[in-house]
Amino acid sequence: MSFAIIETGGKQYKVTTSKILEIEKLNAKVGDTIKFDNVLLLNDDKNTEVGSPKVNGASVEAKLLDNVKDRTVLIFHKRRRKHSRKKNGHRQRHSKIQITKILAKGGKIIDEAKIVEKKKPIKKEKKVIKKEEKK
Repeated sequence: MSFAIIETGGKQYKVTTSKILEIEKLNAKVGDTIKFDNVLLLNDDKNTEVGSPKVNGASVEAKLLDNVKDRTVLIFHKRRRKHSRKKNGHRQRHSKIQITKILAKGGKIIDEAKIVEKKKPIKKEKKVIKKEEKK
């Protein structure tokens, strides 16, 4: 099983194809393809490449699924005996991505995901019966 370790948003992630991750927010539209060039480690079934600090020429491609917000974190400040309180909340923004390809040096594809598009359900038409037809 091949995998890669990438760095984005100041954090490192171990990724495999078809994996869905929540990373720091990216400035891209939903459905766009994102390319991560900062690959720190690349593992194939046969060999492993460790970068110093990154593997040159290697990249990981992903598809942006959605931009979401995290749960609310409450911040509460109270100063005793001063009748002073302050309540605040924060929701961190994230991007949901799905890894589609892992590429080695020279653009050689190590692993590729098989993406299945979701089919829209078929709406059944309602049969309208007029009053005259009922008789």
